[in-house]
Amino acid sequence: GVTAGLGVEARRPWACRLLGLFGFLVCDSCVFFSQIINNYLERTQGEAVDKACSSGMHFRDSKRKVDYVLAYHYRNRLARHLPGRAPQERPGSPGPEVIELGPLDALEEEKRLQREEYERNLVEAGLEIEKDPENKSQGLSFVRIHAPWQVLSREAEILKIKMPTKKVYEITEEGGILKKLNEIWCKLTEPLQPQVPQQENTNMKSIGTLIANNVYDAAYPLHDLLYQEWARYGVFYKFQPIDLIRKYFGEKIGLYFAWLGLYTEFLIPSSVVGIIVFLYGCITIESDIPSKEMCDQRNAFTMCPLCDKFCDYWNLSSACATARASHLFDNPATVFFSVFMAVWATMFLEQWKRLQMRLSYSWDLTGLEEEEFLCVLSQDEEKLTWSDRMPGYATNFGLILFMIMLTFSAVFGVIVYRITTAAALSFSTKETTRSNVRVTVTATAVIINLVVILILDEIYGAVAKWLTEIEVPKTEKTFEERLILKAFLLKFVNSYAPIFYVAFFKGRFVGRPGHYVYVFDGYRMEECAPGGCLMELCIQLSIIMLGKQLIQNNLFEIGIPKLKKLFRKLKDERTEPKETDTNQSKDPQQWDLDYSLEPFTGLTPEYMEMIIQFGFVTLFVASFPLAPLFALLNNIIEVRLDAKKFVTELRRPDTVRAKDIGIWYNILSGIGKFSVIINAFVIAVTSDFIPRLMYQYAYSQNGTMHGFINHTLSYFNVSHLKAGTQPENSPFAHDVLFCRFKDYREPPWSQNQYEFSKQYWAVLSARLAFVILFQNLVMFLSVLVDWMIPDIPKDISEQIKREKAVLVDFFLKEEHEKLKLIESFIARDQQKHKSETKAGPCGDARELGRHAGILLAHAASVVGPQPSLFLQTPCGAWGIERALLL
Repeated sequence: GVTAGLGVEARRPWACRLLGLFGFLVCDSCVFFSQIINNYLERTQGEAVDKACSSGMHFRDSKRKVDYVLAYHYRNRLARHLPGRAPQERPGSPGPEVIELGPLDALEEEKRLQREEYERNLVEAGLEIEKDPENKSQGLSFVRIHAPWQVLSREAEILKIKMPTKKVYEITEEGGILKKLNEIWCKLTEPLQPQVPQQENTNMKSIGTLIANNVYDAAYPLHDLLYQEWARYGVFYKFQPIDLIRKYFGEKIGLYFAWLGLYTEFLIPSSVVGIIVFLYGCITIESDIPSKEMCDQRNAFTMCPLCDKFCDYWNLSSACATARASHLFDNPATVFFSVFMAVWATMFLEQWKRLQMRLSYSWDLTGLEEEEFLCVLSQDEEKLTWSDRMPGYATNFGLILFMIMLTFSAVFGVIVYRITTAAALSFSTKETTRSNVRVTVTATAVIINLVVILILDEIYGAVAKWLTEIEVPKTEKTFEERLILKAFLLKFVNSYAPIFYVAFFKGRFVGRPGHYVYVFDGYRMEECAPGGCLMELCIQLSIIMLGKQLIQNNLFEIGIPKLKKLFRKLKDERTEPKETDTNQSKDPQQWDLDYSLEPFTGLTPEYMEMIIQFGFVTLFVASFPLAPLFALLNNIIEVRLDAKKFVTELRRPDTVRAKDIGIWYNILSGIGKFSVIINAFVIAVTSDFIPRLMYQYAYSQNGTMHGFINHTLSYFNVSHLKAGTQPENSPFAHDVLFCRFKDYREPPWSQNQYEFSKQYWAVLSARLAFVILFQNLVMFLSVLVDWMIPDIPKDISEQIKREKAVLVDFFLKEEHEKLKLIESFIARDQQKHKSETKAGPCGDARELGRHAGILLAHAASVVGPQPSLFLQTPCGAWGIERALLL
């Protein structure tokens, strides 16, 4: 930026304030330009020009547009004489010279001086401002700022914003079948394109220092478009106007909505495949032999009691409904869908890199990395040593570990609830209650898990921010990255811990009849349903995913901003006196409406909820093929909900340039790789896919699934039950000699009774082999997809190559013209040298040539290895030409 101002007064610590409206540093000046403001206000008031533009976006003259608004609360003081001293009047003075200021008056006077100093420096920098008169004893006032075209042009020159060169070069694309298909696609999708006006937007940053000191309450640009064709739910079927979003909000928010749009589009094919997999399960449910055997009452598999003393023996056919429902999500198509989703995640990330490169090229972000600099948050932070930061790091480690343990404790608490509730319901005298114990416990436990997750999510967000602040990061970028990592770690553990328990731990440490594992010395560890834990995992995943999307992502986003807006309005009405303002128009202006909106706090919550959803879609998709469909339905609403929130619920944020989505891409990539491992273990350990495969090809006598249920059930001699655990008042206890339980163990008549059988070790080996094979296959396919899809689109790479060639040709042509000009100077100097007689030579042509060579060498050093970054600026080739001519 450029420093505007003539000097700095040492007695005013507020002298330098970073405005950042157009990138310049506004400092204190000894010259007060209040007459410019006063003349303008006096003229407008004298001419009675007090009508605003119909849109509420302009100054009182209805010509100059309001580019930025500063809002502040003021409080006018009353003059009081010092005790013991009489007021001294000066001729023409409006009041006494000596007055007494109270503490609040002194603070308000300090703020007023800072505002005056800041605003006059804005005027010195070339901006035009318009202020509201302070007619009440206290209230809200606005300072409206207009940036003339001359100021924008000057700052564009200083910031070296790229502009076209003197000549326009048309770069044509090659024809072919792809171009024709693209034209056909553009015509077909033309009704889906939003009809929005094109409008440029100035890049304005915050004035955080003054706002932090409560000199100003808020600083923001005004909302003026984007609602009709983007933020309405009625246009959900249309594409987003990404380019206009970028111009309106800046590149950082534009990249978020571009990423969200691409993610939503990619959910369409995954949803279609998920529906096909689900329909395959529905179609093949009648031909599934294991579920038919389980539902066949003629088999009469007498199962061991589910609890001690109060539970009776039961028939496996009573779990028919659970077995049939499990087949909907546990079938051979699930394995294919898991592989598909792993490749899908890789294709999504690769396509995002291509889209990001395309946007980076069209938005002129390719050279942004060289222009970025890290702003130190505080001058004292540079002096902090490792020993100074060590307590903050130790606190971070300890508190994060405590929060993770708190999450595990909540999960364990829900487990205890499930065990105790199941035991309590088993004591019921009602048959319907006892028969629905598993359904009741599962449903209530999942709801409790959801409530705990929602509460801890809000707590973890605040804790992560506080932990990042006590670390005292050096830069704003470092602060944001550390905050994201902490918040993601805590929310990841919080969201997925109950699902991990059901998928990999529930039913694994139960023991066997006669030797169960107990907690609290009397409660048996809970077992999976007869059809396996995959069905319960599906219920857990679906309820938590849908609950978070419905409550946290939608209701909270709609309700919380409205409640905060209502609370702020009631607070303002209570604190401000009810005085009539004669200069206030009846209809509120746009700056009044925007001030009542909620301030923008960043994109971290928006990204976080989508990243957690991405985890639900990819990590456990083997257990819930319909997860992409529900995510798609949610995101169709989420895109317009976020758009409406940004346009109608939040103040328009200052534009921020960014070349990518930052650390979020690394998190997405990590989740994609982690999902391969998780899905491999879900298929191998949680589902019955491997046991069925082993039985069909290793143990079945006819190569079919007949006899699979009997093969997976072990025998137990009921006489080996511990004393006091046998069923009480069982009507057929005397008729039962052996009961069955699901496991691979030796029968009671074997020498190694109840030990793990050979089938157990064979199935375990097959499970581990499948995990290794699945991971390597998916990783190979992911690497193959990554290799086949280039990161840079071909048309963009060709465009960049052609532009470089054009720029090199342009530069060489310009240099050739400069060389001809130098040669003409040398020839003219030689002729003038020959015509000289007594006065001597007027100049040395060789000296002129030497100076010209120095100028050319300097120009080449300025251009450097990337001439395009120099020639496309307003001071590019024109500057070289002007320097040589001078």
